[in-house]
Amino acid sequence: MSIAKHQTAALFGRDLRKTFRRETGEVVHALDGVSLEAAHSTLTALVGPDGAGKTTLIRLAAGLMSADGGELKILGIDVSADPQQVQDRIGYMPQKFGLYEDLTVQENLDLYADLHGVTDNERRQRYPRLMEMTALGPFTDRLAGRLSGGMKQKLGLACTLVRSPELLLLDEPTVGVDPLSRRELWEIILQLVNHQGLTVLLSTSYLDEAERCGHAVVLHQGKVLAQGRPAEVSGLAKGRTYVATPPAGQKARGFQARLLDEASVLDALPEGGRVRFVRAVDTDGKAAAAIDALDGTAIDAVEPRFEDGFMVLLQRTTSERQLAGAMTLERPPERQDNEAVVQVRDLVRCFGDFTAVDHVSFEVRRGEIFGLLGPNGAGKTTTFRMLCGLLPATSGTLRVAGVDLRYARASARQRIGYVAQKFSLYGQLSVAENLDFFASAYNLRGARKRERISWAVQQFELGPLAELASGQLPGGYKQRLAMAAALLHEPETLFLDEPTSGVDPLARREFWRRITALAEQGVTVIVTTHFMEEAEYCDRVVIMDAGRVLAQGTPAEVRRRAYHEGEREPTMEDAFIKIVEEARERDSSRSAEGGAAA
Repeated sequence: MSIAKHQTAALFGRDLRKTFRRETGEVVHALDGVSLEAAHSTLTALVGPDGAGKTTLIRLAAGLMSADGGELKILGIDVSADPQQVQDRIGYMPQKFGLYEDLTVQENLDLYADLHGVTDNERRQRYPRLMEMTALGPFTDRLAGRLSGGMKQKLGLACTLVRSPELLLLDEPTVGVDPLSRRELWEIILQLVNHQGLTVLLSTSYLDEAERCGHAVVLHQGKVLAQGRPAEVSGLAKGRTYVATPPAGQKARGFQARLLDEASVLDALPEGGRVRFVRAVDTDGKAAAAIDALDGTAIDAVEPRFEDGFMVLLQRTTSERQLAGAMTLERPPERQDNEAVVQVRDLVRCFGDFTAVDHVSFEVRRGEIFGLLGPNGAGKTTTFRMLCGLLPATSGTLRVAGVDLRYARASARQRIGYVAQKFSLYGQLSVAENLDFFASAYNLRGARKRERISWAVQQFELGPLAELASGQLPGGYKQRLAMAAALLHEPETLFLDEPTSGVDPLARREFWRRITALAEQGVTVIVTTHFMEEAEYCDRVVIMDAGRVLAQGTPAEVRRRAYHEGEREPTMEDAFIKIVEEARERDSSRSAEGGAAA
């Protein structure tokens, strides 16, 4: 997987270096001797943990910053010598694309066309193609601020393509979008590469997306660990990947946690009611010692995936094995068998004439992990905000921890923890200052306050970063800090709104190891996520769309909704897409019938 030094590549970098200095004085080597290339008319993925250097590399390629050393050519142009010439020939879509939310879809397109000097004749040729490709044609008069997350991403991509770039740079284009929107975005990207011959370089936190690319570059701490065809990375785990059925009485997530605690196991994930794991090897390349947690459990060998090879690469790089962090509560909640901690009956929330949540009902029992799933705009976050006492319900019954939220939202908030969809702590304050502020907000004082902050710093391993401004933390550490702040007052129920959006696979493993430990100690967890594989950690899930519940049950029960005799076992993503699409088809048929009757 070595780089072939072709100076004619669409992107060619050699020995690239870039350092930053944090406010604490620490020097960070964002890129430390990186060499890579992206061939013309190919799709290249940049993958790696938070802080690997992916975004820095894309910004260098876009001419938005200069390297401290090395050589970088874009379309044969030295980007450091002539960044403007590069920018005139590329398209760049950052993680937060600058849409104007008070302008319509059409007005946003026109604005970017004006900025790039696109002529009226060119617009007449390109606009129809862009509208067809993104399926935004029926929504040209809609304000961008009223689009779903997936539609906003597609509009951002259309604006980036309005001048037909020769190279397209996409920084985490699918972060925060649901599986349906992610699939649609990938159909667009593959069409651009396979049918229009566009060269695309993208970074991604979804390792399954790397498998769709022709070339992958794996970065870690500013260095290239490997690059080549994705199958070459997958092959690094050949002969080491297995699935096992949890022993009787064990949940898949608990079994996974026990496997992760074994030195002989490199990685483990719950999958379809079973656990997929990768065996570690010793320094001689031989299989590590026996795995005690299996305790005679039968295992089946499976073909490795890119994610498996990725984890092998990281193991080779780190001198010590990094165990996912479990955690111990000082005062676990008292358990009562089958106690319903959250009770929702016919919950409705209207905004004017718009019904965001439409007669939703479910229950969550003590110590459960309960998943709220659905496309962007399904009503999940609105439901969350009502459950947390941040938003009043229009009608219905809503009880959390025995408190009726219609009458006592403030008192209920003292018994819950909430991690918002977007990082909502104070970016200018240090890690320590944020913890101090939130401890005071939860009425913690004196010795008790010091004890809880000390517990949070230790449990989430925040000590080395205590004086760093929280806005400068990598995504995984921002997530740790948000979780630590939410747990300072020892809540009985924890609400997590898309907590792993945009964080890397290592941070996600660590996050779910902690959540599993919390649930085992009696904390009730309600979570939304767009990573359908994360639904496998849940005891039960609800799938919503257009404010309504479409499906409810255990992950196994929901997966069965997508099963057909003779086909492979469906994944949660298969089931999610099938359930949502079928519901939308039914709604569309009813609308058509109603229109015909009228």
